[in-house]
Amino acid sequence: MPTPGYVFRDGGPIPDDELKSKNTTTGQTQDVVRAPSKPVSISTTSPLNTPTSSRSTFSSATESHALAHADHDEKGAAQNGHNETEVKDLGWNDHPDDVPQPLVGGLPNEELWLLVRRFNKQMYHVKAMNEAPPGGLDLNIADEDEFSPDKLRANIERLYMTVIIGVIGFGKHIARLRSWREPRRTAAFCAAYFIAWIFNLVVPVLTLTFIALIAYPPCRDILFPPAPLALVDHKTGGVQSPMAGVLGSHDSVTGAPENYKGEAVEKEAGNFVNSFASIALSSASGKKDHGNPDSDPLNTSIPDPTDIAVAGADAKDNTAGGSNTVKHDKTKQPMEDAMWTKMRPIMHVIGDIADGWERFANALSPTAPFPEDGPRLRLAALLVPVLAISLLTTSAMFMKMNLFFVGFGFFADPIIWRAASWLNREFPNWQKLLEIRNTILKGVPTNAQLTVTLLRVGEAHKAPLPPPPRSDEAPSDHPAELDKDELSLDASHGEINDAIHHDAESKAIADGTSTTSSPAKPKHHHGARVLGFLKGTTKTGVEAKLGIDKVRATVGSNTAKSHLGILPKPGDYLPSGPIDFQARYKGKKGWVYISTSATTPCVSFSSHASDGTGEQTLNELKPIFSIPIEEIQELKKVGGLGWKAKLVVGWATDRNVADGLEIIDKTGNSWKLTAIGLREELFNRLIALGSQKWESW
Repeated sequence: MPTPGYVFRDGGPIPDDELKSKNTTTGQTQDVVRAPSKPVSISTTSPLNTPTSSRSTFSSATESHALAHADHDEKGAAQNGHNETEVKDLGWNDHPDDVPQPLVGGLPNEELWLLVRRFNKQMYHVKAMNEAPPGGLDLNIADEDEFSPDKLRANIERLYMTVIIGVIGFGKHIARLRSWREPRRTAAFCAAYFIAWIFNLVVPVLTLTFIALIAYPPCRDILFPPAPLALVDHKTGGVQSPMAGVLGSHDSVTGAPENYKGEAVEKEAGNFVNSFASIALSSASGKKDHGNPDSDPLNTSIPDPTDIAVAGADAKDNTAGGSNTVKHDKTKQPMEDAMWTKMRPIMHVIGDIADGWERFANALSPTAPFPEDGPRLRLAALLVPVLAISLLTTSAMFMKMNLFFVGFGFFADPIIWRAASWLNREFPNWQKLLEIRNTILKGVPTNAQLTVTLLRVGEAHKAPLPPPPRSDEAPSDHPAELDKDELSLDASHGEINDAIHHDAESKAIADGTSTTSSPAKPKHHHGARVLGFLKGTTKTGVEAKLGIDKVRATVGSNTAKSHLGILPKPGDYLPSGPIDFQARYKGKKGWVYISTSATTPCVSFSSHASDGTGEQTLNELKPIFSIPIEEIQELKKVGGLGWKAKLVVGWATDRNVADGLEIIDKTGNSWKLTAIGLREELFNRLIALGSQKWESW
């Protein structure tokens, strides 16, 4: 296993005499080594060694590309200079403690991994745009983005992790202020408010407070001292015991333990989605899942578990004395279709709310490499006219202006429609130009745009960022580190200590007096035995079906070939990355190679494994196909199995299903890779390598 700093010399250009083309029947993808659709000027002395490579090429794409290639004052391990013709391994297969700190200047590794982990759940399908994005940053959500329950689930989870967590935190700050448990702070707020009220300056004082909170970040902790969410009672504002029994995390509502920062909130978000009824049930199980195979015999032979809820409701109506009219109900199908159709705009609204919240958060607390002061000061400057107007306007004038606008909006409908028609005719995209992402928050990223910029930083310096660490171990029951002296809560150290160790066993572990040597063995009931028998039978059936697929694959079944290797055993995948990824193409085992030091950077598939020295060229690996990075038009994550089959296989075998990735070039040719061990990492490298301006679908 290579140590951090291990350098790969990935492949060089493929000689013309070795370009092979295997013509297949009409309608099938050709296995060819693709050449760029446009002439490529070769520059071996270019800093990036890319087609017509120059830093201006990437800088002119989007602000994200420009920031990735800029020279920043504060640098991390991925930004330190090294031989730019080689790829540097910063510890892709190493323990997180052995990965250099920080990878990107100004950003702790755990924060970086949190962003990448959530990015992996959010991104499914991207397409390259021809025109420049209006706000200067790519990876916006397409207006024609199709609805799928899995996307709805991801957007609701984002809504929880951003908006809902933020609102809960704000509510607990208000509860702390109203409780008078922090008398000095509450008294200061009280005095300021009533003095402003006496002199009719409530609005100016509030506006000035907002300006201070935006423009001067240190005053945020002074006015609103932070405290772990789970430790504050939302009713009394005092100390409470976390719902999880131990304070294992600071930013989660339950205080559940976590191995890495943000995992507890992500689990809360998942459980939040699972608590919904019928639509949430479809979202949780992935009905009509985005990227699942359209035709899968294993999937179609399994009944739809989401129909259980509907069937149960029908049965309840029948047993309550209603007539059995389900077969004759002419409203059922139209209503179901209407509901699924209306879920698309709802999904977009949820996504837009989460995007807006993330943009405001990143404007108030910018993350490197984005500018630190510009967006924040721009927001503060917008409140200066409000402050001036509030000082010059009496409450009577303010109410009179509001009543005028209410009346104008009610009675001036013809004028408003004529003005809107003129704008639509003269400026067709005026609504887009007035969106906050293209005006006051222009250049401020969402978390997804921030993440792709960070990934591009690593690629720009030939040092791809290591993936987030994975751990199957349960989080420790030890409480998270907490400086009790810094807490402004009105509670003694003993009260705080009792609260964060509310669970008796966790307190005993912290004190070193735990006497529990092993968990008690669960009692086996008759139902558990029956369920175990069914699980074993299902596992046998799944293994038999996959065994039959191996035979069918040998005789040419494309569906059977796509099933090969989707259920890997422990040890099947060798350590890989950042230039090679174990995968299958048309059922054939092999490796995906990303070559960036070639004259034309490309992604290739070969059935030959590298020798581990990093000295082999792409030509020596004899690729089956090769696609120039700049020719990639679409990247689409695809499922290894249909959603129903994935549920059954995962339950019966307790193993993960290896998913795939479809790559489409500018001419429409498609290559589908399956059983990829590091699918997310391969997707992230491909999305960050080129100069494409992506749009999320």
